[in-house]
Amino acid sequence: MAGRILIADDTATGRIRLKVDLNEARYDTVIAPAPGAVVAMAHRQRPDMVLLGGGGVAQCAALRADPKTRTIPVIVLDGAACPAARRAALRAGADEVLAKPYAAPALLAIVRALLRRRAARDDLARRHDSATGLGFAEARPGFLRKGRVALVAPTPATGLAWTRSLRGVLNHDIACRTRRDVLGAEPGTAPDAVVIAADLDTPGAGLRLISDLRSRGATRRAAIVVIDTANDPATLPMALDIGADAVIGGSFDAGELALRLEVLIDEKRCADALRDGLEARLNLALIDPLTGLYNRRYAKTQMARIAEEARDGGQPFALMLLDLDRFKRVNDGYGHMAGDAVLAETARRLRANLREVDLLARYGGEEFLIAMPATDLTSARIAADRLRRVIAEHPFRTGQGHGPIAVTMSIGVQVCAGPDGTGKALGAMMREADAALYSSKAAGRNLVTFAQGRAA
Repeated sequence: MAGRILIADDTATGRIRLKVDLNEARYDTVIAPAPGAVVAMAHRQRPDMVLLGGGGVAQCAALRADPKTRTIPVIVLDGAACPAARRAALRAGADEVLAKPYAAPALLAIVRALLRRRAARDDLARRHDSATGLGFAEARPGFLRKGRVALVAPTPATGLAWTRSLRGVLNHDIACRTRRDVLGAEPGTAPDAVVIAADLDTPGAGLRLISDLRSRGATRRAAIVVIDTANDPATLPMALDIGADAVIGGSFDAGELALRLEVLIDEKRCADALRDGLEARLNLALIDPLTGLYNRRYAKTQMARIAEEARDGGQPFALMLLDLDRFKRVNDGYGHMAGDAVLAETARRLRANLREVDLLARYGGEEFLIAMPATDLTSARIAADRLRRVIAEHPFRTGQGHGPIAVTMSIGVQVCAGPDGTGKALGAMMREADAALYSSKAAGRNLVTFAQGRAA
């Protein structure tokens, strides 16, 4: 089954129809014996969603007031579903309001959309809880900027009217934008929510815009609400299935739109904060703070990927271990701050002399690792000598009150996997590159040595 749905409708025919429609779509349904029993049933059954019929507003408010049920998505099915009734249900915490008699495709599209939203939210929450358990909890910021809302209307006059109406009931930054404007949005200034007319210059153009927004990094996670003034029955299921968060049918209702946007913008803020925090903690786990390079843990994972791709494609790849020579003398003679500055500048020089596809990591104290995909013996020799020279030929200026510091670097290289598909295990390559590095040190330092070869 795709999910468990609790049905609490006040009529037997309503319960039966909902059960049939949902079971046909392979949802597991349970029925509350009486409307007033919905909270107790939700405690016992732990549903993924609740459908409420008559008296839905009061029951929805009760679900939202209970800590154990407040995050369950709720759909209210209302026989009247006039604008005032819809707004009342949304104020009580309903995620969606659907008029009776409803169309089965519309109901199922709403169910799919809300379950997707909940799954995404729960996944982020689980990851956050895991981080919290490891001592990485972050408090939610006390100050939140206003949300950015972009209105994409069919005509400039309509957009101006929508903007004026919405500004009277929503305390966020609201602006009318063209389709070109929202598609060209940059990450730092992209809208948090986009309100789109289903029909723009041509029928269905608004729906096509949804797909475009979801395909762009800056707007992929923006909340999207569709205004369907034509109230076309086909619009709601199509819009929700391609990525809209809500569809409002009929005439423009600023009050209902404001209620929906407040919830959607707040959800987006929470999700963004969780996502940003997780990314920052991931960086702490994988990035060396001094040099900004990947650390040993990340390097091992990525080397395995590079080696596998080389084997699959029959391409060569090079593995290098690089170590600053007599680095202890730098720390002892100039101080650890100067030593840190040398390490950071070494990382910068190495990065500047590698391709984007090359992996560069700080592997130990003063040891670095480089993996170069699609690199044969000749190319590896040229690259390794270039890297040796950018360190040795340019003394380091650390800004610590002393003169330039001369530093050299020894390098060990192993190249493996050729066009014939042959190759060695990654562990063996690492050991051979390390032995080559040791040979460079033993032969006088400031040298490049290839595994099973001679210093170059």
